[in-house]
Amino acid sequence: MVINNQNWQSVARPEEGNPHSEDSNYIEQLSLYYKQRLLKEANLDKLTQLPETQLRQKIETAVNAMISEEKRILSHGARKKLIKLILDESVGYGPLEPLLNDDNVTEIMVNNPNNVYVEKNGNIYLSEVRFKDHNHIRHIIDRMIAPIGRRIDESSPMVDGRLPDGSRINAVIPPISLDGPAISIRKFNSDPFSMANLVSFGSLPNDIATFLEAAVKAKLNLLISGGTGSGKTTFLNVLSSFIPAGERIITIEDMAELKLEHPNLVRLESRPPNMEGTGEIAIRQLVVNALRMRPDRIIVGEVRSAEAMDMLQAMNTGHEGSLTTIHANSTVDALSRLEAMIVMHNESISVEVVRKYILSAIDLIVQQERLSDGSRKVVAVSEINTSQNGEEINDIFNFKRTGVRPDGKVEGKFTYTGNTPSCLERIKAFGQKIPDILVEGEPCEL
Repeated sequence: MVINNQNWQSVARPEEGNPHSEDSNYIEQLSLYYKQRLLKEANLDKLTQLPETQLRQKIETAVNAMISEEKRILSHGARKKLIKLILDESVGYGPLEPLLNDDNVTEIMVNNPNNVYVEKNGNIYLSEVRFKDHNHIRHIIDRMIAPIGRRIDESSPMVDGRLPDGSRINAVIPPISLDGPAISIRKFNSDPFSMANLVSFGSLPNDIATFLEAAVKAKLNLLISGGTGSGKTTFLNVLSSFIPAGERIITIEDMAELKLEHPNLVRLESRPPNMEGTGEIAIRQLVVNALRMRPDRIIVGEVRSAEAMDMLQAMNTGHEGSLTTIHANSTVDALSRLEAMIVMHNESISVEVVRKYILSAIDLIVQQERLSDGSRKVVAVSEINTSQNGEEINDIFNFKRTGVRPDGKVEGKFTYTGNTPSCLERIKAFGQKIPDILVEGEPCEL
């Protein structure tokens, strides 16, 4: 039954013997009715200009007044559920609100109205969240992207955006999404992880953590490589925290995700084309502009295209200690992908020249991986060395899987390979601590 301003009385009241007054359907019908009353009676122009906290308070006060005016009897639980439903649909993001407010949820995947998955602790589960229909999903997408000036329609059926809490959203609709609108949301911890957190999670041992901290402070150029969901951005954020306070940092991202606590920081974010197809500002333009901003370090959230060459040039021209990430499944693959990106957008440069740029710019590659049990680990730390025979990728540390427990937990061990990194002298020159195992130079488990 659809409730409107004329027939709300037709919905049986609890005091009139309605046995389903606490049912979700009944509460949902009431929420539709009160939302219609709000639209008709409230000063929406004035309301929508209020900060979210005040807006929620105003709507809650107005709905409570309407309930009292109609002498509608609802239990405390039903009234609370009703107001929450109205607020979630009017101010928040509908059925997704509880998932967005759950700190244990790191990923939300809406496939269709009855198929919403979440990631918790590295594992994926089917949630109990449901949408009414495809239009309901589309309404939530519009609510998410409207405040950031993005659009989605048949002519532009996919969109990237960022929610106010920093969560990253991607949405697709027909015709490219064959089964209706779909949403993917990557959440980020409001309190960024520290290296101590990652060590306690088992992502890496203390010796590797100490070495990487020293490498950042010694201004080595680091490339963090890994697959989707492997924790590249989180690890980049952690490593960036070791940059000394006296240095100026410029961060460049496609969608701002890094949360650096640094006194001398400028954050840049790319911009997609507007509705007329103009106004785009690409990562490459931001990298070039960053060079004019007197940076000590440049941090690029992820190199994906033509900006790879500009990033390498920055690393080679006095901006040592820069960091970036790349989507790749191994250290060898990371270098190959970087090379391909540059060659594709700089056809006049030979592969040999590109390879020399890469080898002279990057000092260390940190390989991240999301294992089958959902855990994320640093599976390799490698140094790039050049020799007469060409480049060599020397693994300094790695993680070797040894098996899987009955509960699905991956077993393995971190090891030091015995390869002494050539960057040790530089690290010492910067007065940084070096793990004892690197001084001893003998292969061992960590």
